[in-house]
Amino acid sequence: MKVIQTTQELAEACAAIAQHEFVAVDTEFLRETTYWPMLCLIQAAAGDVEILIDPLVEGVSLDPFLDLMANESVLKVFHAPRQDLEIFYRLMGGKLPCPVFDTQTAAMALGLGEQIAYDGLVMALLKRPVDKSHRFTDWSRRPLSENQLAYALADVTHLRDLYPKMAAQLERKGRADWVSEEMKAFVDPAAYDTTPANAWKRLKPKRFAQDYLAAFFTAATWREWFAQERDVPRGRILKDDAIFEIAEQRPRDADAMDRMRALPKGFGRSKGGVQLLEALNEALDNPSEFAPKTERPPSSPPGLGPVVELLKVLLRCEAERLGVASKLLATVSDLEEIAASDTADVAAMKGWRREAFGEKALRLKRGEIGLVMKGKRVRVFDVAADAIVDDDGDEIEEA
Repeated sequence: MKVIQTTQELAEACAAIAQHEFVAVDTEFLRETTYWPMLCLIQAAAGDVEILIDPLVEGVSLDPFLDLMANESVLKVFHAPRQDLEIFYRLMGGKLPCPVFDTQTAAMALGLGEQIAYDGLVMALLKRPVDKSHRFTDWSRRPLSENQLAYALADVTHLRDLYPKMAAQLERKGRADWVSEEMKAFVDPAAYDTTPANAWKRLKPKRFAQDYLAAFFTAATWREWFAQERDVPRGRILKDDAIFEIAEQRPRDADAMDRMRALPKGFGRSKGGVQLLEALNEALDNPSEFAPKTERPPSSPPGLGPVVELLKVLLRCEAERLGVASKLLATVSDLEEIAASDTADVAAMKGWRREAFGEKALRLKRGEIGLVMKGKRVRVFDVAADAIVDDDGDEIEEA
């Protein structure tokens, strides 16, 4: 099985792929011991063009493939692409492949389960078993065997065959726009931002006093910077628990650090600990200059628990009725905010989700509809009509 060996070969293959409407893409990488993922192999398939690109081969420029990823006339088909896109974001200098299609999201819209695994999706739609024998391969080792290369290529040849089937089903169900809207999150550069000063946003502060926030911001920023500089996972520098404990305790010296449970023993006197203490002391001396601007979330009114539970039942009913994964319609967090406010600024109250679920959630809160057991099923009950209604809101039987 041939692997691209020269930039000219890659350019010719990418030119052939660019003649097609879409290309299936996957990557193999390692990141267990590094901050930045180490790209080891790129697979792509479009029509009868099937290629494997070895980014570890000296002298081969990935530019032709990156140009293809930036070509907006060719749809890029991935499965659960967040980490693949993170790699391309860095390779493309802060840009992302566009447009993209995620078969996992499409599967949720088609009612094939929450975050269905790739092998399960291939079996469900193509009736093909997926070889799992090389799932834990060290893709950085060379040479790669013919079996390893065949395994890697199959990931995109299956994807190439999945996409037309899924696209056709989405069109028939009138849900192609649902998936298109979901893809906006994948191509938002903010989702892949690794600027250390923004690292605190990954975590949720538990307090909002300026000195707490200043320490929280400083510890998160330093950890991200330190991890990037040494190219090691952030969790190997400090666990998230340590960031929260530093914000709570606000240590000023090595002794104070060494008394903290979430920090490694002796960390306060290590090179990194000394650097972090210097940054913390500067921040704590001037907390107003270092505390990020963030607002305390509003307190939920008392007594919302039963409302949230009713919304959960409604969500399950609507997801089953529509034949979609409930997670695609709304999250528990969405339901909690809807319970607290009719104008909640959540995804479930916007776009297609509002039409599919959000409006019914508000009607349930207003007492216009209810939930009733009918046989072994929970059905929506129209209070004014005193009847169970069908999917279009028409009365189908008295309650």
